[in-house]
Amino acid sequence: MGAKWIKLSVLYLVFGIGVGLFMSLTLKLNWGSAHAHVNLVGFATTAIFGIIYSIYPSASKNSLGKVHFWLHHLGVPVFLLSVFLVQVPGMLDTAHILTYLGGGAFGLGVIVFIINALKNIDESSVMKNGK
Repeated sequence: MGAKWIKLSVLYLVFGIGVGLFMSLTLKLNWGSAHAHVNLVGFATTAIFGIIYSIYPSASKNSLGKVHFWLHHLGVPVFLLSVFLVQVPGMLDTAHILTYLGGGAFGLGVIVFIINALKNIDESSVMKNGK
């Protein structure tokens, strides 16, 4: 499942670069926080989870790994939408609701990941020679 995480992280990278280019071309620098969140929460965090699950594939295949996958990939897009909506006049209340929903799912996913890592990642579970 690590490869799925990495492929999804690439989508966030493309979107994050697109937001950065938009900001540069239009000088709408007020989107800087959203741009940073797309690149860090979307791309970097997702890619790091993908790398970890690639190195320790058994951790991604158990129920905790699957729950983490869905909490992350349902929560992060909702959270990222909220960081854009805070910049839109009249959308602050909606943005806060989405922040709590998406950020909550993302945060819960991180807690599930921590439990999974502590229970299922050790030297015996590391991928060896591509297997």
